[in-house]
Amino acid sequence: MEEQANLEAIMGLIMYGGNAKSDAMEAIAAAKEGNFELADQKIAAAEASLVEAHHSQTGLLTQEAQGNNITVTLLTVHSQDHLMTSIAFTDLAKEIIAVYRRIDAN
Repeated sequence: MEEQANLEAIMGLIMYGGNAKSDAMEAIAAAKEGNFELADQKIAAAEASLVEAHHSQTGLLTQEAQGNNITVTLLTVHSQDHLMTSIAFTDLAKEIIAVYRRIDAN
């Protein structure tokens, strides 16, 4: 049962991380077209997905802190990579959108 819960948390990291990155990319595309309202909505969606991913990660970290060590597999590493890439990509997307706003204002 515990193994199933771990797998669900790991898949949550992958799924929510992927959703965040996709939404961030769509936010950049919207800003490029001058649609800043949509860009803001997509960034908000990306951030919401990152919160959900962090919930999954927190569950794994809590389990580890309680002494219930999990087996680190390639899938576990992949899920963490997905999350970190998505966080960085979302942060970068915000900066790119800010640049597009500045260009649009001139």
